[in-house]
Amino acid sequence: MLAPEHPLVAEIASEASRAEILAYVARSKDRADRDRTAAKEKTGVFTGAHAKNPVNGKEVPIWIADYVLASYGTGAIMAVPGHDQRDWDFAKAFGLPIVEVVAGGDVAKAAFVESESGVLTNSGMLDGLAPPAAKEAITAFLEERGLGKKKVETKLRDWVFSRQRYWGEPFPIYFPVTLAEAEGDPRRGDACTIHFDEPIAVREEELPLRLPDLVDFKPGDDPAGPLARALDWRFFQRDGRWYARETNTMPQWAGSCWYYLRFCDPRNDAAGWSPEADRDWMPVDLYVGGAEHAVLHLLYSRFWHKALFDLGFVKDEEPYKKLVHQGLILGEDGGKMSKSRGNVVNPDDIVTAHGADAMRLYEMFMGPLEAVKPWQSTQILGVVRFRDRVYAACSRAVTDAIDDVTLRLVHKTIKKVTEDIEKLAFNTAISSLMVLANHLGGLDPIPRAAAEAMTLLVSPFAPHLGEELWRSLGHAESLAYAPWPSFDPSVVAEDTIEIGVQIGGKTRGTVVLAKDADPDTARATALGNDAIARALEGKRIVKFVYVPGRILNFVVQ
Repeated sequence: MLAPEHPLVAEIASEASRAEILAYVARSKDRADRDRTAAKEKTGVFTGAHAKNPVNGKEVPIWIADYVLASYGTGAIMAVPGHDQRDWDFAKAFGLPIVEVVAGGDVAKAAFVESESGVLTNSGMLDGLAPPAAKEAITAFLEERGLGKKKVETKLRDWVFSRQRYWGEPFPIYFPVTLAEAEGDPRRGDACTIHFDEPIAVREEELPLRLPDLVDFKPGDDPAGPLARALDWRFFQRDGRWYARETNTMPQWAGSCWYYLRFCDPRNDAAGWSPEADRDWMPVDLYVGGAEHAVLHLLYSRFWHKALFDLGFVKDEEPYKKLVHQGLILGEDGGKMSKSRGNVVNPDDIVTAHGADAMRLYEMFMGPLEAVKPWQSTQILGVVRFRDRVYAACSRAVTDAIDDVTLRLVHKTIKKVTEDIEKLAFNTAISSLMVLANHLGGLDPIPRAAAEAMTLLVSPFAPHLGEELWRSLGHAESLAYAPWPSFDPSVVAEDTIEIGVQIGGKTRGTVVLAKDADPDTARATALGNDAIARALEGKRIVKFVYVPGRILNFVVQ
């Protein structure tokens, strides 16, 4: 299968179909790559030529299809309709054979795309092998016979790396200039020729090359961009000859591809970052970014970082340890927020009405961070009431005494909030704080230890509330300097456990037992459960198995 733009198309196209082929090629060139690959309806044309399979010697018909892209790989593929959905759709559309080469699916109904879990069939010497092993075997077979060699191809697409605008890093490149007149001066606008085919790199000691100050930096009509108007900056003399600087600038992602490295060492005037900064700070522990943003930025930043790694400038092959995509917040109508739909929520309005803390609390309480969630303004009042309950409870008179129930709940909340923040489960962290706030609301006076713990725990979600309460509790310094509260494992340890009761290997209910319950107590408790008793009716118990904290099982006949 060839891409329409492949150079072989013109060579192998049959005379009988040449007009049809060339017309198809012309139509394909007018379609965007995204449209070509996403289209469900497959189009194509047979070239009239055949290729010879180098392994079994069979002839393979050569087709042209616009879902094959010249920019991907070599622009030529060996279609596998049994195990690639697009190839399967194409074969169905043109009545081509669909051969199963990996057992495990039904290729007559659909492509078996989960083929890594199967084994090869109808593949001669490769039959019975798992796909990874088969790939290695066929690669070695072809290489030994000089029929091909292993090569890594990437899906990274070329992008135009220049912009005709003022902002952006200027290219450290200049070109020789020839004047129309010997005494001419290109800075005055005198006629000259710029030799763009003779680029010269700015010397390292002259870096960084800085943008000139411009009063008017609008794009304008000049195709060379606004920097072309900065004649004193663009043109300069050296050793009696005139030169012209490049007037295009780099795109914004020239800097965003490696900005995390500069953050490690922002005041370094000698280098982008030092080896010591790389050692101390990299790699990035957590990167949070939306899926739409990540497709381009993360792809290219990883590409740049891997290049820097290969060149020995960074110690880690990957720039980020962990990636989390936050979910999209929809409008109240359930649709994506947009001005045209009229469903955009202005956060400034929420802040004005209820305060910044309420805005933060609501966004984090809406649901899991990664989930897509609809905005519901009516629910903001719930977190406003929670904020006010925390303030009312923690601004009361305090006492050094603390009862066992409150102590236990405080330590359980510290444990829960700490673990949830580590998991970015902000909504459940706030839920546990709501439980603690309800309990503290019934205490007067409030234990100082409980009030201070609550204040510190709520501060990441409602920082203004946290700072105000911390000051009211008698602390002159910001809570940012206070250590995060810790919990005592012995205090939060549960005295009882909930365990599932299995009958014949299937869970039929649950019971609550003391952690140190013996088998007789566990059996009696389970038999006293109505649901378990009903499930055991008419059955003979032949064995009872109890592993404390793990298994409670009745073997029955």
